[in-house]
Amino acid sequence: MSAPSQSYPRENNRMLRRLVVASVVFTAACAGQQKPAEDAAANGNGGKPVSTEERVRIGNQPAFDVASCFPRELDLPPSNQGVLVGAMLTTRPEVLECLVSPSNRGPAEKTVVTVKTTVTDTSATHAISGDNLTPTGQQCVQGVVDKLVKPKLLAKGAAAVESTATFEHDTGSSASVKFGVNDGSDFSGAVRLAQQEWCDCYAGYKGATPPVLTSHVTLVKGQPTAEVTFDASGSTEGDQLAACLKTKVLAVPAKVSTDKLTYPHRFVHFNSNATEATSSLPPQLRFFQLEVVRNQRAADAAIAFGARAAAAEAFEAVVAKYQKTKDYKLFDELSGKCNNLVEAAQGWVKALEAQQVVDQASVALVQELKTTDAEGWTPVETASQTALTNTQKDLSTAQARVEADQKACPKKSYKK
Repeated sequence: MSAPSQSYPRENNRMLRRLVVASVVFTAACAGQQKPAEDAAANGNGGKPVSTEERVRIGNQPAFDVASCFPRELDLPPSNQGVLVGAMLTTRPEVLECLVSPSNRGPAEKTVVTVKTTVTDTSATHAISGDNLTPTGQQCVQGVVDKLVKPKLLAKGAAAVESTATFEHDTGSSASVKFGVNDGSDFSGAVRLAQQEWCDCYAGYKGATPPVLTSHVTLVKGQPTAEVTFDASGSTEGDQLAACLKTKVLAVPAKVSTDKLTYPHRFVHFNSNATEATSSLPPQLRFFQLEVVRNQRAADAAIAFGARAAAAEAFEAVVAKYQKTKDYKLFDELSGKCNNLVEAAQGWVKALEAQQVVDQASVALVQELKTTDAEGWTPVETASQTALTNTQKDLSTAQARVEADQKACPKKSYKK
């Protein structure tokens, strides 16, 4: 009896690299699509001189990913590279939320956060470093990964497993706040930073994406709170969310140097944990929503890939024991471990199928958007199609592994 090889090193390394860089590639491709009037992160200018136009423009209204309110609870399989890569990818909403605040970033436009995870038979630790990351930013990220990613310790005597994850934040394409531009922007910035504490308002959206809401804010000199009204959302649930957000906004301290300032404040929402497609968002925002969901599907695929590798290792260990002892009493253990391996491989297929669905939806949506702006969306279409092609290749590999694993399982035979 022989066990199936649990991995093809070069092929597996390529898969993991694709998963690690997937979010970076998509963010870069999408950054050029954000128009100033629609830019979910149209705030900060990286320390450049503030123009007259910027002084009167109200910024600091970036999108809020409600997934940061409801972090995923992970029950991780035995630790290996795939599991650690996937687990860290799941924290993207919370890590990037750390970088919205200007106190957590330095003066540069780009911030890079590196998380090195080390797992041994006695401990699992995350070491945070980065470029343009302040001590408070480092503390925020450390708190996120320590709380959300708790890998299983290794068997006694096993060699340490290490994994490095990188998160990139750019004030031109990522949600961020910058203070000091004008009174309206400063108030909007205070509202955006407070949003992460308003999770009770989003309790009905744990698996769905909230609608875009438009409010009208009036700041009056000498009046400590703002006057706020919301446009009708078009749904009962949206109006309930607007009513909750209104009570929160009214509690944010306000000040203005002019007699009176009135401006619109848009609440744009994404949800990385959404389990259903959304039709309420404009097409361009739907694409970004698909992007954040794809990141989580890629995380699931990486964890499932790691789970299959761990199951293969466990099966191989029993096979090696059998080949050494020829003890047929090991049959039940061999059968059980092999069944676990097949189930893990099928879980990997299922995760990649879910990722493929999102990739296909992204390609279809980009092709629709391309009809209105061919030049702007062509590079995004290329990136989206490449992502879909890679997922399909990985899915074919996973399906082949299921078949091979099933053939490797021992079968009882009875001889007369």
